[in-house]
Amino acid sequence: MSESVYTRMREKGIVLPKALAPVGLYLPVQQTGNLVFISGQGCIEDGVHLTGRAGADVTVEEAARRAEICMKNTLAALEGYLGTLERVKKPVKILAFVAGTDDFTQQAVVVNGASQLLLDVFGDAGRHARSAIGTNGLPLGLTVEIESIFEVE
Repeated sequence: MSESVYTRMREKGIVLPKALAPVGLYLPVQQTGNLVFISGQGCIEDGVHLTGRAGADVTVEEAARRAEICMKNTLAALEGYLGTLERVKKPVKILAFVAGTDDFTQQAVVVNGASQLLLDVFGDAGRHARSAIGTNGLPLGLTVEIESIFEVE
């Protein structure tokens, strides 16, 4: 990546939060070789759990914003582990879970909120594989949770 990740973030007004503490018996980040696995990061903003189900309590647009928050939390965890996001070669895969009503089918639209953030931060290198899964509920009542895999230098 020729342009600095942090330059892109500054230009886009992207500010990362403090990394979330784990809420269970797991590591938030685990590395093997040049792959870094980020445990599921929820839509928690400024200590507030953003809860509710898409299609009932939460609009598609708000759920997409919550997916973006998950990805900001992901990047905060990754930055905390690596020391800098400049070591990231590319996001490889994201697996997103969206809590919604039984008839909610716009998970892919919701997860675009997270995908767009990766493109904004990493440019063309931000393109990634992904899955968007619907579920009836998530831990802590959260609307979205995303786990990720990144390739690093």
